[in-house]
Amino acid sequence: MTSPTPGRVYLIRHGQTPWTITGQHTSVTDIPLTVDGEEEAKAIGAALAPVTFELVLVSPRQRTRRTAELAGLSHQAVMEPNIVEWDYGGFEGLTTAEILQARGDGWDLWIDGVVAGATPGEHAADVYARARTVLTEVKNVVRHGGNVALVAHGHFLRSLGAAWVDLPVIDGRKLALHTGTISILGYEHGHPAILGWNIPASGYSSGDDNVSGNAQP
Repeated sequence: MTSPTPGRVYLIRHGQTPWTITGQHTSVTDIPLTVDGEEEAKAIGAALAPVTFELVLVSPRQRTRRTAELAGLSHQAVMEPNIVEWDYGGFEGLTTAEILQARGDGWDLWIDGVVAGATPGEHAADVYARARTVLTEVKNVVRHGGNVALVAHGHFLRSLGAAWVDLPVIDGRKLALHTGTISILGYEHGHPAILGWNIPASGYSSGDDNVSGNAQP
């Protein structure tokens, strides 16, 4: 019996918020989308309208829930706490420039992590572990031919992208990811692959999914 062709994973970063404009680190702070962010979410919905999803996982923050709603995915949405953004602890609400000034030396989130604040904060290994936990469920759906959508956050999705292709979590810093974008994970020649990354909804077409040489995982 022939196995089904694997599905794909569509990573959707939420639309623009006031803090993505200012560059402030945003994890637990539950802020809304801007007007432009809502338009980005609607554009994602239009771009992905032809895609059928077996599973839709959404971070419980309002910026991701609203993105899923405007993208037409809320009717399938399952709230998944494991895909919330990196807990920035004492760096919540600060820009990178402010963190560097306060520390007085170099700082790299992926290497140095954060300090505790109102929340304990996380290091890269913690976020990577959450990503791998989520991928256990996601891969089961994909192997059986289903498509999965994850509506989540920049640093978390970059960590998950690295985990998908078995790269160390630090390589997530090489995967720049803007708001309101679509990224596609899948398989090529039986191996996990990044099929598309950081695609603006306006630049996405269903042809982006047609990667030649796709084979069973």
